[in-house]
Amino acid sequence: MSKELRTEEMDNLLDALLMAKNRDELYSFLTDLCTVSELEAFRQRFEVARMLKDEITYQEIVQKTGASTATISRVNRALNYGADGYELVISRLNALEGK
Repeated sequence: MSKELRTEEMDNLLDALLMAKNRDELYSFLTDLCTVSELEAFRQRFEVARMLKDEITYQEIVQKTGASTATISRVNRALNYGADGYELVISRLNALEGK
């Protein structure tokens, strides 16, 4: 995460997210915190990241997710040059799923 995002207020938000004890609590918090469009954008980006990690083509990703090629490129850039957040979470989920 870039330095300008690392603030006390952002730390408070991240701590709040970590307070959720289960999926239902996190749904409730995120529903109050975000708009449906914002949550859909998060969901779509994460789906795109998983598909890119599975080496699915841009064209297939566009067809399956409706994501724009700009969004796919942005996610791909984060996978290749970002802070490895996608990599960390996807690898943990894959381990849980036995992949």
